[in-house]
Amino acid sequence: MTVIEALSGRSKMHHWRQTGDRSHIAIVTIFMLVLASVAAVLVSVANGAADASVFDVASALLSGNASDALAARDRIIIFDIRLPRAIMGFLVGASLAVCGTAMQGLFRNPLADPGLVGVSAGAGLGAVIMIVLGGTVAAPLYNLLGFYALPAAAFLGGLATTLILYKVATRHGQTSVATMLLAGIALSALAGAATGFLVYLADDQQLRDLTFWSMGSLAGATWTKVWAIAPIMAAAFLVLPFMAKGLNAITLGEATAFHMGVPVQKLKNVTIIAVAAATGAGVAVSGGIGFVGIVVPHLLRLVIGPDHRYLLPCSALLGGALLVLADLFARTIVAPAELPIGIITAVFGGPFFLWILLRNRSRLNL
Repeated sequence: MTVIEALSGRSKMHHWRQTGDRSHIAIVTIFMLVLASVAAVLVSVANGAADASVFDVASALLSGNASDALAARDRIIIFDIRLPRAIMGFLVGASLAVCGTAMQGLFRNPLADPGLVGVSAGAGLGAVIMIVLGGTVAAPLYNLLGFYALPAAAFLGGLATTLILYKVATRHGQTSVATMLLAGIALSALAGAATGFLVYLADDQQLRDLTFWSMGSLAGATWTKVWAIAPIMAAAFLVLPFMAKGLNAITLGEATAFHMGVPVQKLKNVTIIAVAAATGAGVAVSGGIGFVGIVVPHLLRLVIGPDHRYLLPCSALLGGALLVLADLFARTIVAPAELPIGIITAVFGGPFFLWILLRNRSRLNL
């Protein structure tokens, strides 16, 4: 690429920023999403089989002493069951949405999502290996890492899948959407076959855990699991915003981004590792929850535009809030029974994904 072409790329980037500048809208959106996220968590914590008002819950949380506002039984339900579940749901939803946003920016197409392209399946396979073989073949790793063993195994599975996907779908710096989707289907099938074999080896207790886990659920949320995934997700959340300008530049093409001073290969490596880590941690504790990573970024682009400086934090907030509300719906719609949350996200996410395909099929050559 010549200097003139590089300068032309900078000019296009400047023009895009000027014509598509929605920074004021984005700032207001962030503020509104913060409020919405807090409200979603409070409503989720306050509703369930044991009723407690949002005001009482908020007062108890702010004071740090729930003895006056809530009965002892309600304190256990709210602080030991519902609160860790809501926080874990928010973390998982935020990670899925942020990972979807980052993958769509890196691959430069609107269909990239950890669930659709096989990353979640690979992470799930890693988690299943640890669940089924943690007491035998994988016992040394389990004994070494303790309750971090499951997120670590899921991370390795997600990382391996992401690297294979990127190598297969990218050629001469260009990523083919069709190749990416087909490769994702193939990788998901392979991961599914390996998972099926492990399920065949599992005992009755492991089978019950795996069946409900595979459909996506936050029912097993505990403070231990929250503390296990929180550092991993926090690291990914802290790293990805520094990639925002690079992701903005890479939308013009990898060659143009490189001549604009973006360390393209480093950007790819860091983004892939962060996506694999966050996705792996989420899948390890919640199972397969689809469509969050593709629905949330598209909804936000309609409002605040494609600038990743705002798109990434907004995706985290909206993804977390939506998954918390979806979990509330899943555990109350057929109470006292509970629907797997993956069913809820698929019911709403499936039609939205079809709409995205129809809206973008001419541009994607599908």
